[in-house]
Amino acid sequence: MIGKRKKDTHKGDYGHLFILGGSPGLTGAVCLAGEAAMRSGCGLVTVGIPEGLNEIIEIKLTEVMSLPLPQTDKRTFSEEAIKPALNFINKRADAVLIGPGISTGIEETHRFVEGIIKNTERPLIIDADAIKIISTNLDILKESKSRGIILTPHPGEMSYLTGMEIKEIQRNREKVAEEFAKEYRVILILKGYRTVVTDGKEIYINLTGNPGMATAGSGDVLAGIIGGLLAQGDSAFESARDGVYIHGLAGDIAAKEFGEISLIASDIIKKLPSAFRYLAASEFSKFR
Repeated sequence: MIGKRKKDTHKGDYGHLFILGGSPGLTGAVCLAGEAAMRSGCGLVTVGIPEGLNEIIEIKLTEVMSLPLPQTDKRTFSEEAIKPALNFINKRADAVLIGPGISTGIEETHRFVEGIIKNTERPLIIDADAIKIISTNLDILKESKSRGIILTPHPGEMSYLTGMEIKEIQRNREKVAEEFAKEYRVILILKGYRTVVTDGKEIYINLTGNPGMATAGSGDVLAGIIGGLLAQGDSAFESARDGVYIHGLAGDIAAKEFGEISLIASDIIKKLPSAFRYLAASEFSKFR
């Protein structure tokens, strides 16, 4: 995905990512994810959003498309949104990202999340609020029809998934991640200092990134990068491993310009072009 593109090519050659998320006060999450996916080379990105929030998304985003879906009276996804969302996925999407800003307090929205995860066949990233939602029904990961599932928990979310205390998780990051990935047959990204990526067999420890990236929206940017790579045809493990590295690299480039204290999530997106240019000219592209 990082090398030069063929001259005879079009946007459909570079994948279509479908992002499901957003709720009142949290529309920025899907916007950051959508923009990060576009900056990661994805040809098309569509955000599925509760219909009452669609106007906000259309104002905030330019290149990213939107799909308004049925909502609850709280302007979160309703159960009626499952069918049109799956119809879009089956006809148009190459990969799905679910969770950024989706909210956790509405039972009907929980059923929507479970319905998408259980029934989509496309490669799937489960992020943010969707992780907390499935933590009470982890068997859904084994029941899912998806051809590849990536989970992106930070230590707090990993605590929900495992029932372990955060301190215990942090003392045994590699082991905890590996055992969870193996049991549920997923790619697990345990975020934090020296982010762990594992499929239960292979483990990758990331060395890029800096403390300035501990800021609101950084995880949404990461999910968008991984989704963009996944939609373009990388395997689930490759997308997770490379996405984590690229996210940290862009953050390191941003920190040099803005400093760690003033770094915000959109700065990481701004530096993705620099990160990709660096990788295209490096041994990284030859390795791939």
